[in-house]
Amino acid sequence: MKMSSASAPSASSKITPMIRGPIRCRTRRWSAALAILGALGAASAALSGALSAALLVPATAAAASTIDPEKLLNGQDDSAGRRVLRRERSRWVAALWSELPGWGEDRALEWWPALLRGCEKPMPGWSAICAQARAYKPGGDWDAMVWLMKHLQPYRVESPDGQREGVATGYYEPELAARRQALGDFRVPLLAPPQDLAQRKPYDTRQQIESNAALSRLSLAWVQDPLDALVMQIQGSGRLRVTERDGRSRWVRLSFAAHNEQPYRSMGQWLIAQGELRATEASWPGIKDWGRRNPQRLKEAMWANPRYVFFREEPLPDLAVGPRGGQGVPLTPGRSIAVDKASIPYGTPVWLDTTEPLSTTPMRRLVMAQDTGAAIVGAVRADYFWGWGEAAETQAGRMKQPLRLWALWPKDAGPAGSAMGPTGGGQLTR
Repeated sequence: MKMSSASAPSASSKITPMIRGPIRCRTRRWSAALAILGALGAASAALSGALSAALLVPATAAAASTIDPEKLLNGQDDSAGRRVLRRERSRWVAALWSELPGWGEDRALEWWPALLRGCEKPMPGWSAICAQARAYKPGGDWDAMVWLMKHLQPYRVESPDGQREGVATGYYEPELAARRQALGDFRVPLLAPPQDLAQRKPYDTRQQIESNAALSRLSLAWVQDPLDALVMQIQGSGRLRVTERDGRSRWVRLSFAAHNEQPYRSMGQWLIAQGELRATEASWPGIKDWGRRNPQRLKEAMWANPRYVFFREEPLPDLAVGPRGGQGVPLTPGRSIAVDKASIPYGTPVWLDTTEPLSTTPMRRLVMAQDTGAAIVGAVRADYFWGWGEAAETQAGRMKQPLRLWALWPKDAGPAGSAMGPTGGGQLTR
């Protein structure tokens, strides 16, 4: 997905935030704090004030007394006395902050803008928390962490049968060169929705759409590589450096508008089933390499996925702002994830425990559940948003790592709280 040398240089090198490693200089300080947190039963009278009450979270007292289980998440206590909140595809088990691996080592201040963006469309029951978050100005990572521990209760996310480990993958926003007209090598259209899309469900398959030349009139822009177009559909949005009809160029964003109501089928899984690739080779770099070596079979492989995504064009005045996810707020590189909404609602802060792509190096950080995707199904499942540009593409394409998740839920969420967040435009069906 490299831009041609004639195009403007990629903005990603300047605007995509680098995903920095954890802070380690505070290890002693946090070790002491977390030792106190873990010693709830032996807390001294000196720690019985407001702050200690916020930081030392009893697994039952905080959750049981403030959450209406029947109207919120149908909670119950497990055999160990820990509060259990149940959702359609997951259960949440109350945890202590000291049980979150690496808690206290993240740059929480770096995460704070993602929280505020999520608060632009707060879930029911989150309005008070979001109002306090907007009013609060943390002076550093420690301040942000203490604020979180004061207002939120961590819950370990599990499958309904108690499985605690899942899978983390990555996604990104492609950057492509494009033209308004089909000229030269630019022969692959990116389409707006047909007028009869809503009346025909399911709509035509990918093969039927791509074989229908009449639909080219719906083209928003033309790109060079059919696999780039497919990747953009799967990712849900993309940045285009478009050459206009008058020869001028500008950046625009194409965002998810609709799809054809056909099932999603993984091209990588199809290639594995056909014996074309091994499982370890079925990343997007591997799939693209296969496509270059097998151009005569490329359409066959792509048409194995009948789903087709249509786009809408949006202006891109600020190259530092990410695409809107399913929650309807801009995604933040390294701080937004896509989740299964039946497991974790939009707008939920999450503590993520995984590893770097193709590595065993821990990657533990605060993120926000702000998007979803067709392949993101299950209790402990996350798609990590890496940003945009070549570096993000590389990291996202290599990521398939073990994962554990902790949802951070308001201590004072009352009966008005909802297990489902608001819906909005975005990458709803990547």
